Amino acid sequence: MIRVQLVAVGRVQGVSFRAAAIKRARDLGVVGWVRNVEDGSVEAVAEGSEAAVREFVAWMRVGPPAARVEELRVTQDEPTGEFDRFYRA
Repeated sequence: MIRVQLVAVGRVQGVSFRAAAIKRARDLGVVGWVRNVEDGSVEAVAEGSEAAVREFVAWMRVGPPAARVEELRVTQDEPTGEFDRFYRA
């Protein structure tokens, strides 16, 4: 199990980024949350198997079709096991 905190910067709000992230995370079996940030970025915390989280990170670098991710900041943390699903925070 691994845990990452992600911040996607670019055209990431108003393009269904959060809804698409929730669907992708759930499809991969990743738990955590995603939210819009006042500065226009999207922040997420994802926890799960290393392979699933890495695939989710790869998806976050691109996002849904209408998004344009200019930068993705990734910070790895210790997993906590606090989540039972992936949700909009």
